[in-house]
Amino acid sequence: MSSSITEGLVNQARLVVHIAENGHSFVLNCDETTRVEAVMRHIESVARINFNDQLVLCLEKKLEPQQPLSAYRLPSSDGEVFIYNRARMQTNSLPPPLEQIDVPDIADPPPPDSSRNPHPLDDASDPALKALPSYEKQFRYHYHSGNAIYSRTQVKHGHCLRLLTEQKVQERAMEVARINVQQFYRAINQNYTEFMKRYTQQHRIHLDLLMNFERDLEKLRSIKLHPALQSDSRKCLVDFVKEDNLRKAVDSCSNSHKQFEKKVLEFKQKFDDAKRKVEELFSCGASSFIRDLDRTIKERQRFINEQKSIMQSLSKDVSTVKKLVDDCLSCQLSSSIRPHDAVSALGPMYDVHHEDHLPKMLACGIQISKLLDFCKDKKNEMNIFVHDFLQKIAYVTFLMKDVKLRFPVFREAMLCQDDIFRDLKLFRGIGSAYRACLAEVVRRKASMKLYMGMAGQLAEQLATRREVEIRRREEFLKANSSYIPRDILSSMGLYDTPNQCDVNIAPFDTNLLDIDISDLDRYAPDYLVGLPSKGNKTASLKGSFSMSNDSSHSAEMEEIGEEALAKDYSEEPLKGCELLEIAGTSKMEVENAKLKADLASAIALICSLCPEIEYESMDESTVDILSKNVDKTTEALRLKDEYEKHLQSLLKAKQIQCMSYEKRIQELEQRLADHYLQGQKLSNSKDAADCALLDAKTEDCKPGFSSGEAFMPYAMTSESMDEVSCISSSLNSKLGLFTRQTSKGREGFDENMMDSSGMFNTQLDSSMVEPRHEGLQVCDKDGKGKMVGQLGMSMTNSSTAESMPEPPDVSPSDAVAEPKVSGDHDIMLELQNALAENSNQLSENEANLKAAVEEAAMLARELEISRKLLDESQMNCAHLENCLHEAREEAQTNLCASDRRASEYNKLRASAVKLHGLFERLKCCVYALSGVAGLADSLRALAQSLAKNENDDEGAAEFQKCISVLADKVGFLSTHRTELLDKYPKLEAANEQLGKELEEKKELVATLYKKHQLEKQANKERISFSRLEVHEIAAFVLNSAGYYEAINRNASSFYLSAESVALFTNHLPSRPSYIVGQIVHIERQAVKPLLPPTSTRPEHGKADEVDLPATDQGTDCLNLNLGSTSNPYNLPIGCEYFVVTVAMLPGTAIHSAPPS
Repeated sequence: MSSSITEGLVNQARLVVHIAENGHSFVLNCDETTRVEAVMRHIESVARINFNDQLVLCLEKKLEPQQPLSAYRLPSSDGEVFIYNRARMQTNSLPPPLEQIDVPDIADPPPPDSSRNPHPLDDASDPALKALPSYEKQFRYHYHSGNAIYSRTQVKHGHCLRLLTEQKVQERAMEVARINVQQFYRAINQNYTEFMKRYTQQHRIHLDLLMNFERDLEKLRSIKLHPALQSDSRKCLVDFVKEDNLRKAVDSCSNSHKQFEKKVLEFKQKFDDAKRKVEELFSCGASSFIRDLDRTIKERQRFINEQKSIMQSLSKDVSTVKKLVDDCLSCQLSSSIRPHDAVSALGPMYDVHHEDHLPKMLACGIQISKLLDFCKDKKNEMNIFVHDFLQKIAYVTFLMKDVKLRFPVFREAMLCQDDIFRDLKLFRGIGSAYRACLAEVVRRKASMKLYMGMAGQLAEQLATRREVEIRRREEFLKANSSYIPRDILSSMGLYDTPNQCDVNIAPFDTNLLDIDISDLDRYAPDYLVGLPSKGNKTASLKGSFSMSNDSSHSAEMEEIGEEALAKDYSEEPLKGCELLEIAGTSKMEVENAKLKADLASAIALICSLCPEIEYESMDESTVDILSKNVDKTTEALRLKDEYEKHLQSLLKAKQIQCMSYEKRIQELEQRLADHYLQGQKLSNSKDAADCALLDAKTEDCKPGFSSGEAFMPYAMTSESMDEVSCISSSLNSKLGLFTRQTSKGREGFDENMMDSSGMFNTQLDSSMVEPRHEGLQVCDKDGKGKMVGQLGMSMTNSSTAESMPEPPDVSPSDAVAEPKVSGDHDIMLELQNALAENSNQLSENEANLKAAVEEAAMLARELEISRKLLDESQMNCAHLENCLHEAREEAQTNLCASDRRASEYNKLRASAVKLHGLFERLKCCVYALSGVAGLADSLRALAQSLAKNENDDEGAAEFQKCISVLADKVGFLSTHRTELLDKYPKLEAANEQLGKELEEKKELVATLYKKHQLEKQANKERISFSRLEVHEIAAFVLNSAGYYEAINRNASSFYLSAESVALFTNHLPSRPSYIVGQIVHIERQAVKPLLPPTSTRPEHGKADEVDLPATDQGTDCLNLNLGSTSNPYNLPIGCEYFVVTVAMLPGTAIHSAPPS
């Protein structure tokens, strides 16, 4: 594995690794099988980042050391790996060091010296020719000076670009770290949101339980138990629990609720702080710094371009003056250009170099130097910014991890809260459970009735099938007994009969309470199942499930049964009993029993639903919307109940009116019969025969009436239908008025009732009124139908029926019109049937027409789509034609270009072949074994041959000139080489002489250096006799008291410490008279009086505080002053003395004192 800078090109698979803290980049040659650990080890060696402190990220992934690079799809062309130093991300880590840039010092060239390098033109007689070499040297000096400046500028500019690249790398590293933190924060935020949602739901439920506890208690206290359930200790629902224990549980729940709420608020504050830190982290960025720096570097690029142009100008000028000098040396100066003219032209060029080009080069170099300083400052600022940013990321990550670790704790606390509030939840569900139990009793009673009825139905069905089977067997035996003997049939077992089926069901549910659906609201009102947050609003279904025989009620019950009881409360055995009658009961009773069972099941299901389950899946807004919907539904049910009551009142009124109509009709029938008998007595025999024929026809039309009432049935039927039509029309008018009054308050009413009643009344009016008018017209033709006309008028106007006039006489011809009326009635019936058939056919035609219209509309839409597709296809064809035309033009252009390039290629190939031939001739001259002198001759010969063979070819002419110049230079070099070979022995001798002189100088320098070191050592080892200081040399003399005292002019008391004395005297047989050593420590002390023994320990502590060691200069030793408790040197009290610690001097001999 090898590394290089990012700008380097590596042909193999490479992995680009960036260091986040400083932006340095490395390119590692590796493959997919390389482990991440190997990369980290290599970075540890080159970047000095500890292996355990490396955090490796690639985009949104963290690289694990034990995984290969292929696990992260590395190495790849767009895969960059960023390494972060965990040590730098600590809060107490040191700031990054300042950026250090090593700019190599490219020295300026030395000024030209004519004395060192003489030129052939220096000896020329013409002064102008003498000046040309000077100009050439000066121009070369200018060029080399500019080149040095340009080289330094290029290096500095390269450093600027490198610093910019490193800052861009640091920006990408911060972005990758920001993305990583953002992902972590997103997961934490999602967990927090889910937790707060669950907590809010739990908090709402628990708060509702605590706030409405007294209300629930009074509610249960107000509900009395069923008399059959009451006992001495249980009178109401509140007796199911112990109120004292329940109140203690409420107090405990309240305290726990407040504490948990406080903890959650603290947790929320902590998360809000972390969220604010994350948002602040995401808002900060360094893109503006990099944009400004990039723009500044691009603006300073013009100085580099200016230096390049100046260098080109200097190079051109050097070439010009060199050509002039070469021309003068080869005596090929043109006759039109004299030396004086050339020198006069070089003067302004020199001035431009000296006054314009070189100052501009220096100024540009200074600007690039300032740019480098600016880039360095920006890089230092970026390093500080990245350092702070990574520390913020580490801090934010710490906060989020802390929040993450709190989630399991709070979830466990929520479970504990649920356990604490379990008793209150059970207390809240007592009312619902009680109502559900009573509803279950009602359901079981209704189900038992249906079950017993279905058993009876099953017995009847089996008995019917048994009778059918017995008849079939008897018929079979009757048909075949004539052919087969009876004993044979008996042996076959064909005389057996099916047994009687007895369906016996043992009694069950005999202990159920004697309650009905109407008793449910009395013993367990529906407000026991109210929602916790909407205690005053109850979902009363009392009016909607009344046990009337109206068809709308059964539809409502079927809808509730489909929605709420589709799975859990559906009863398959009851499906077939809707249209069947059970023995002993009517179909209406069966339907009522089923409706009771369905209603009781719905009530039990509603009571079994726990209110808190509803809140778990709904937020406050959803609860409010559902509450509004409940209010609307309640209002609609109320209006529907009012409408039902109104219809019932109208129905009762119409029933009373119909009863009065029936009484009036009976009176009219009796009067008509009496009148008919009187008229029949006055008729003759012929009229009697006609009347008999008329009676026979009327009996055929309406059987069941007596002969004396033969004319009456049709009139009565017509009159009753008219009355029904009148009732229907009046009912429609009233219903329309009621509908207009309540249309604003009712939104969900069923309007089919109104429409069907209107259609029914219209059909009745159109079908039943017309025959009456026809009958009247028939009677009016003969002028003898006054009785029938009066009868029709009396039946139409029921209120004036009593005042109907009686005809004074009845003609026998009045009965002649009666058969005609019957025939018209048959025609009317046929027309009515034909009308019904035509209506059905018309409905079919309308349906067919509607289907045809829809099909036509569909075909029109398809036609429109096809037209659009056709237009689009035409546009595509036009576009393709344009593209084809453009492609043809482009192909023609490419063809012309290819032809042109082919011709150019042919020309170039011919030129290349020619140049290759010339090059081969040159190679033969160069490789010839004739020495340097022979090379010059062969080149001249080649140039002459090329000059002879020149055929107006610019390339060959130029090549010939180059060969001529090369031959001249080779000749000059061979001459110069000969001169150098002659000078070499002389230079070798001079070099040996200089080497000898250099050795002598080295020996002299070594001698002087040793002398200097000795003098320096002597100065350093000089004994101090005035003020003693640390690191100085002091001499101590043994005094009469046996202590070593320093020789000091200041008469201060300096004594050698016991440790130093032991160091110098332990290996000697006797103590020396003096000791010389280097001072390492000085301790100042004072002589104090002796203290009483009782106060020794506390005063000893005070002495420690007062007698602090004092030294003139700092020392590396630790001073421990335990205080002076004695006077070892017999000094007066209050006198100061110094205890000195010294070390041995290297190379110093210690002499013991002579024996006395």
